[in-house]
Amino acid sequence: MTEPATFQDIADNLSFLDDWEDRYRYLIELGQALPKLDEAEKSEANRVRGCVSQAWLSAEASKRDGLTILTYRGESDAMIVQGLVAILLALYSGRPAHEIADTDAIAIFDELGLREHLTAQRSNGLVAMVNRMRSEGEALR
Repeated sequence: MTEPATFQDIADNLSFLDDWEDRYRYLIELGQALPKLDEAEKSEANRVRGCVSQAWLSAEASKRDGLTILTYRGESDAMIVQGLVAILLALYSGRPAHEIADTDAIAIFDELGLREHLTAQRSNGLVAMVNRMRSEGEALR
């Protein structure tokens, strides 16, 4: 993969993968396709609290057509979490702040069957990332 997939592409691909091992491999591939963060972005302010592994989310706000748009970059030192970051970026990045605040990624992950095989720690980290992104969206509504 040379460029990150869209969220719909990811959802479509996951629907074809019945075996959880195949889904894990796909998550890893998604994570490997993400560009690395600059070292300056791996700051304490960008670190996601609630993740057992190291994970960082960097948000940049801009204006378009009178709306605040949030663009995210992210990285983790754990392969599966990096894949989860890739899916969250595909879902949230480049969208208006109010849409980010209103989109329940946890429900979407549950619909896709992505949380049922995650460890409790990974699931907690996913929730922490989603809560942070939605809070940022809410703050910039």
